[in-house]
Amino acid sequence: MSKIKEDISMSYWKNEDDVDDYVKRCFDKLGKRKNIDYTQKSSMSYYMKEALKSSAKTKQKSNFGVPDFQIEKFKQNNTILPVIIENKFHLNRLIFKPNKDIKQDDKSISAYAVNGALYYAKNMIASGKYREVIAIGCAGDNAANVQIKVYYVYGSSEGAYKEMSNYISFDFLENQKTFNDFYKNATITEEDKHKILINSREKLQKYAKELNKLMHNHSITAPQRVLYVSGMLLSMQSLFGKDNELLKTGLIPDDLKDLQTNSGRDGVIIVNQIENYLESRDVPQDKRGLMLSEFNEIKKAPLRDKTTERDKLVEKLLNKESSVNKQIFTYIYENIYKSIDGMAGHLDIMGEMYSEFLKYALGDGKELGIVLTPPYVTKMMAQILGVDKDSKVMDLATGSAGFLISAMQIMIEQIEKEYGKGSTKANNKIEKIKKEQLLGVELNIQMFTLASTNMILRGDGSSNIKAADSFKEPPKLYRDFRADKLLLNPPFTFEENGMPFLKFGLENMKIGGKAAIIIQDSAGNGKAIKSNKEILRHNQLIASIKMPVDLFVPMAGVQTSIYIVEHTGKPHDESKQVKFIDFRNDGYKRTERGIIESDNPVQRYQDIVQIFKNGKTAKVKAAWNLEKQFVMEEIDDSGVGWNFDQHQKIDTKPTEADFMKVVSDYLAWEVKQVLTADNS
Repeated sequence: MSKIKEDISMSYWKNEDDVDDYVKRCFDKLGKRKNIDYTQKSSMSYYMKEALKSSAKTKQKSNFGVPDFQIEKFKQNNTILPVIIENKFHLNRLIFKPNKDIKQDDKSISAYAVNGALYYAKNMIASGKYREVIAIGCAGDNAANVQIKVYYVYGSSEGAYKEMSNYISFDFLENQKTFNDFYKNATITEEDKHKILINSREKLQKYAKELNKLMHNHSITAPQRVLYVSGMLLSMQSLFGKDNELLKTGLIPDDLKDLQTNSGRDGVIIVNQIENYLESRDVPQDKRGLMLSEFNEIKKAPLRDKTTERDKLVEKLLNKESSVNKQIFTYIYENIYKSIDGMAGHLDIMGEMYSEFLKYALGDGKELGIVLTPPYVTKMMAQILGVDKDSKVMDLATGSAGFLISAMQIMIEQIEKEYGKGSTKANNKIEKIKKEQLLGVELNIQMFTLASTNMILRGDGSSNIKAADSFKEPPKLYRDFRADKLLLNPPFTFEENGMPFLKFGLENMKIGGKAAIIIQDSAGNGKAIKSNKEILRHNQLIASIKMPVDLFVPMAGVQTSIYIVEHTGKPHDESKQVKFIDFRNDGYKRTERGIIESDNPVQRYQDIVQIFKNGKTAKVKAAWNLEKQFVMEEIDDSGVGWNFDQHQKIDTKPTEADFMKVVSDYLAWEVKQVLTADNS
């Protein structure tokens, strides 16, 4: 009788050790050696042990040990990609998934194989030591009745994983070649990334709405709310020394005690932690002072540190009455902080929060003209400009840093593909990008604070975020930076809709650099003639992209276009045609309740970049009519005629179908007249 038949004929397993033995027999058949090709229980490497124990994203009271098996042999992009396996006795302990999501409460993590494996994987990623982990759950009653589920995990938040349902055995772990094939199938596509971006945004908007309600219930004003969020998120960050030595873990809800002493108040503890964190990151004193002047709002009201009845939104998160500050802190910790690593890289976290809170303050923000650009648009604009790992990217109306986040993410993704995630070369280059290749200037101190926080939450990158008036900064700042990419969404209440920002930015960037600005249509059709004429004296208008009318709903209903300009140092060449593109149908419909996919938006945002590059010959996958939606025409130096509508081709030549319709309508009219006459 063969070994397999012997296994099948065995009686039912007695405990989890039998499941472990089954996995070892599978490894034996694949030629894998214990403590050489794989390890069991706590025999894992010191590096993995540190990754599992040092995560600041989990409740510190939880302690579920270590995965049953680990493999640290496979590489991708010159980096170890670990495989962890968690086993459970009985097939019904494979996975607990009552709805869409795999439960991650303490009981489910402890009792189910997949739930536990994903918990370990997410902790490893949250530690910052890994970017990806393969998590496997295995459970069964005997060798004839055993199942495994395999997951590619790419973030520490809920849902930041992909089930590899075609893999039902351990065979893909046989060698590097079989693992490479698995990884190729597992790695998320551009379409996957776009869906993650939209899903992450929807989830964050949901949290923002609930958090807005929670803070409204406790009389925290709308302008203060986003500072609460950004400050508390910073206080949750751990402090590290120069050699990446953990000095102090970030705050967790249990650190807030509802004390009434001056130094022990929850608000004071939070602000002190923010100050310590900013100092540990070597944030310059002047910038630190500006940020702390905003964050001090959190500790100014002692009443918010007094124990009070739990709000309904935190009843499941706290088991007793707590201070207002602790209730808000706990909501942010559980629903936002734990999700940050798993959210799409282009997502403007603080911008989304700000947009939600702004609906309830300052007349929807219209007085300030603050309308933040959606992350899928900032990403698309950065792609159109050709941002790469060597780009120097500037934004002179930084807002919450959405453009810089997208540019930074594109640059990092390219680096990791070329040099390998986590490699010394990649890490050094990424550090340089964050410190030297991004420049943002923002006049509004509150927005500056949000931008700095946003970049810090993305692994710093806040070094060159300046709190200043772009037009009054010393020219040396721009000369030294030498930007070759400029991304802008200026305040639309600024003179000439904000076109002076584009003019100024072009004047202060390298010859050959490119700029993209999203702005109200009126800027290109008469409202900004003065700036436009000046721009055309030293630059070339390359393209104009008409954007959806509902792009900024519900914040604002404005007609907008994106203008792409190259800084040539020469007058606009009128003999060179400008690309006019109609992107009013981007595949989304936006309402007060949210965003809806209506016509393949994921593909359309990929197509538009190709259309910009290749025009009517672009290989598009969504349904386009490029004969009508893409026009190339010349413009003069008058400063008007920059919008698609003014160059749209309207075919007035009648077709045979038009002729037949007219004849049909006429004959129908004649018949009606005859019938009317007969009846009279």
